[in-house]
Amino acid sequence: MKLEIVDYRKLRPNNLNSEQFRHLWLLIFWPIFGILFMGVERLGFNSGYVPVYSPLDDLIPFNELFVIPYLFWFVYLTGVVVFTGFFDVRAFKRVMHFIIVSYTITILIYLIYPTCQELRPLEFERDNILTRFMAGFYEFDTNTNVFPSLHVIGAAAGMFGFCDTKYFRSIGWKLANVIVTVLISMSTVFLKQHSILDVFGAIPVCLVAWYAAYGPGNVMEKVFCRRTWQRQKA
Repeated sequence: MKLEIVDYRKLRPNNLNSEQFRHLWLLIFWPIFGILFMGVERLGFNSGYVPVYSPLDDLIPFNELFVIPYLFWFVYLTGVVVFTGFFDVRAFKRVMHFIIVSYTITILIYLIYPTCQELRPLEFERDNILTRFMAGFYEFDTNTNVFPSLHVIGAAAGMFGFCDTKYFRSIGWKLANVIVTVLISMSTVFLKQHSILDVFGAIPVCLVAWYAAYGPGNVMEKVFCRRTWQRQKA
C-alpha cells in the first residue's frame, strides 16, 4: 500500500487549529507528562515507598540479552507516534488518546501509591558489554514508581497504534507487533527493572485506555471533538 504522507510543509502558526493540523496539539501531553514524572521521580514528592514483590520474581533469572528489547521500547514508542503522525492521522489521534489516558492513570497511581522494587542483582554472573550497560543504567534509573510498568503500557501503545493503521493490518504485521510487545514486557522482569506484579498491574490500565481510545464508545474522540465543536461555535 502506498504511503499517504501529511504535508507538514504547509504548517504555519496561524493554521495550527485547522482540520489538517490540529491533531498536533495532542503532542503537548509529552512535556506535561515529562515534568510530572520528573517531579515524582526526582523532586521527592513521594516518601515511604512500598516494595513490590512476588515469589514468581525469584523464579525469573537475570538475563542481559533482554537489554535489546528493553531499549527497543524507546524506538517502538517513538516510532508509532512519528509514523502515525506522518502517515495516518486517525491512528495518531487514537494512539495519543491511549497514551494520554494510560499515562495519566499511571502518574496518579505513582502519586497516590508510591512503590519501589528491590530485585536488582548486587553483582552479575557474567561480565560483558550488556551487563556493564545495565550496571550504568541502574545508577541512572531509579528503582521507584514501578507499579504499574510504564514500559509495558508504552509497548501496548505501540502495538495498538501500529495495528490500528491501514498499513499494518495484515496477520503477519499484527503477529510481529504482538511478539515485540511480549518481548519488551518480558525484558522488564528479566532485567530486574520490574516485578511481575508491575506487568500484571499494567493490564487493567491498558484495558481502560483501550476502551477510551479504541472502544465502541470512542470516549476520547468524543471529548476532543466536542471541545473542537465548541471552539468553532464560539
